[in-house]
This record gives sequence, C-alpha cells and structure tokens, in this order.
Amino acid sequence: MDTTVTLEMRGKIALLTLNRPEKLNALNYETNDRLLSLLDQIEQDEAAHAIVLTGAGDRAFSAGGDIHEFTNSIKSGTDEAVREFCRRGQRMTARFETYPKPVIAAVNGIAFGGGCEITEAVHLAVSSERAVFAKPEINIGIPPTFGGTQRLPRLAGRKRALELLLTGDTFGPERAYELGLVNKVVPHNDLLPAAFELAERILRHSPLAAARIITAVTRGLNMTIGEGLIVEQEQFARMCATRDIVEGLDAWIARRTPCYAGK
Repeated sequence: MDTTVTLEMRGKIALLTLNRPEKLNALNYETNDRLLSLLDQIEQDEAAHAIVLTGAGDRAFSAGGDIHEFTNSIKSGTDEAVREFCRRGQRMTARFETYPKPVIAAVNGIAFGGGCEITEAVHLAVSSERAVFAKPEINIGIPPTFGGTQRLPRLAGRKRALELLLTGDTFGPERAYELGLVNKVVPHNDLLPAAFELAERILRHSPLAAARIITAVTRGLNMTIGEGLIVEQEQFARMCATRDIVEGLDAWIARRTPCYAGK
C-alpha cells in the first residue's frame, strides 16, 4: 500500500498528509502521483467537501522536489527531465489550483521549492509560527518548475517575487503573510485546529457555490476584467438551476439556517 500520502476523513473534511518525514516530505514521483490519485478520489466522494493538506512530523511541510530522483531524470536528457519532473509537478499544482473543493494548506514547517509552490497553488493556507519558506531552486542551478515563476509574482508582485526567486533566501511566516502566500499565522500547536476551523466556516455554505467561486476566481485571474465578468456570469448561471440557490434564498427570507444538499 502506498503511504507516501495518507488520507483521513474527519467528517466532511479530507485530511491529506505528506508522509515522508525522514525525507522532509520531499516530493518524489510516487508522492506526486499519489496526490493526484487521491485528489481524483476525493473529488468523486460526495461526502468530502474540503481538503486540509499538511506534512508528517514537526520539521517539514515539504522540502520540495526529491533532488536525488530528478537528478537522474536530468542526466537522462532534456525530454525525460521535462516530462518526468517538470510536467508532473505542474500537473499537481495546477490540479490544486483548479480543484472544485476548497483546499487549505496547513504549513507545519519547512516549505521550500515544491512545498512553497503547493502553498502558492492551493486556495487558502494557514502557517505555523515555526514554518520557513524559500524559493531555493537557483541554489542548484535551475528555475522553479512547479509553477513558482508564475504564481508567486501574481501573489506577491513582480519585484518582491523576483527578489525571492533570484536570491533563494529563506523567509518566515510573517513575511509569507505579508506577501499573500498564507492567510493566517498561528501558534504551532494550533495549526490543524485553525485549518479545520477555516474549513468549517466555508462548509456552512453551499459546496456548489464554493466551487463556482473558485472557478470564477481562478479563471478570471488570467483574463481582462471584461472577460472575467463573463466567467462570473457563467458561474452564476450554473447556480441558478440548482436546489441550493432556492434553499439559500428561502432560508434568508424565512430567517432560518439553510440546509444545503449540494444539488
């Protein structure tokens, strides 16, 4: 059984844990593929409405790509390196970014390279006060490969992102908050409770509406405002035919708590 990533259901929330603590939860190919498989499984599970993602152990969320593994791919030639390492990682972070259910990273320690890129890609992130972030790929002579050159400038701005990308310097959770990489910094022992509390605040609402919001925001970020507004209209139109919109309106008029069915 593959245990590089574990899955535990806690009510309507799926807890995914990167489970290679002896390797600082480095993202080898097996871990990457396991994440994609579990994301497919959770998407099809109607009982799962949100995901919290964290790392096993007290040291790391994820130290990034498994250098020993992708070094072999690079030595095998450009085509294999791009296919096995770069495209695989980009598929994984793109999957998180466009996932139809809210994904919250609970960053419990080191978040370097690919670990930082996952944090950039997911919808929301809560950071432990002990977390440490970095874009260190330049230290081994490569650019980021899982989307870091594209998402960080969109979050932090071009000049602030380039400083981190070109120096490889580490930075703490307060700086990550300032850059828009995380939503909140909490004491280490409060990390998972804070991530689950955030998820529960989202789960009070229609899961269909949450999915439509995620789609509109994710697609609209790469469009002009006019194009984005069309996407917004499309997502609203998709909600108009659902039971959840009727339930939400009826509950508001009746001054009662809505009970959404996700239909």
